[in-house]
Amino acid sequence: MAADSVKGEQNVNGNDQSVENNVAAASGNQSLSKRQRKKLLKQQKWEEERDLRKQKRKERKAQRRLQRRSQEDEAGEAHSIRKWPRREATPSSLRLVVDCSFDTLMLLKDVQKLHKQIQRCYAENRRASHPVQFYLTSLGGQLKQSMDEKDKGWINWKDVTIKTEHYSGVVVKEELVYLTSDSPNVLAELDQSKAYVIGGLVDHNHHKGITFEKAKELGIDHAQLPLSSFVKMNSRKVLAVNHVFEIILAYLEKGCWQEAFFTVLPQRKGAVAIDPDGAPGRWPGQEEEDRDSESEPDMQDQSQERS
Repeated sequence: MAADSVKGEQNVNGNDQSVENNVAAASGNQSLSKRQRKKLLKQQKWEEERDLRKQKRKERKAQRRLQRRSQEDEAGEAHSIRKWPRREATPSSLRLVVDCSFDTLMLLKDVQKLHKQIQRCYAENRRASHPVQFYLTSLGGQLKQSMDEKDKGWINWKDVTIKTEHYSGVVVKEELVYLTSDSPNVLAELDQSKAYVIGGLVDHNHHKGITFEKAKELGIDHAQLPLSSFVKMNSRKVLAVNHVFEIILAYLEKGCWQEAFFTVLPQRKGAVAIDPDGAPGRWPGQEEEDRDSESEPDMQDQSQERS
């Protein structure tokens, strides 16, 4: 690059002499004023330095591109470390299927809620320590339209199998287990060879028992999560799609249903742990909060006096 600059300077010096000779020749042919000779000299010099200016512009542009790329790489690394902490993942052979065949039973606003729940399932599975084999079946109708309009990147999702067919045409019948809170069968542990189906339905209890009935019609196995064995809830036991999905991911990581439930369930559900003898306990961590409050009786008394 330095050699190019020296070469360019030599060219300029040579060009200056050539320009002066041209001006002298022009002045010999006709009489030019001092201003005209200066203008002609400037114009010819500008023309002669055209290639040199072009070369310098290329060099500056290349330097700016390198600086910009370096800044983007640094920013990208910082963003990925901050937002997506990576950890060692051991994929599970267990399959989780979200059954999207209830599209016509939902209002558009509920379909959009289901879309967000599926997005959450995908994101959590990508970050899980034991990611499952994720399936979306019967995708179409309002749900696909919502995904096309609000999340066009879904077609590039990785580690997920998306089918327009019903799950019964994707997985053999003997390997299917439909997870439904209406089933009398309680799931004690997960079978890695099975495909567990989660009903993709947001209906606010308008179609109670429909997933259980569908499972019986198709003659496939069904079961409910052991929620009642470990948790007492003030609200109904029906969980959102992403809650069921995340609970199974948490169980695969922790190997304990109760820990999995309390890792995922929002406290607004009013859930409390059930002791081994069957008596309701406390939300994990609640005892420490109570001890902290008991250790400051004076502060509580002062607050009551002020009120």
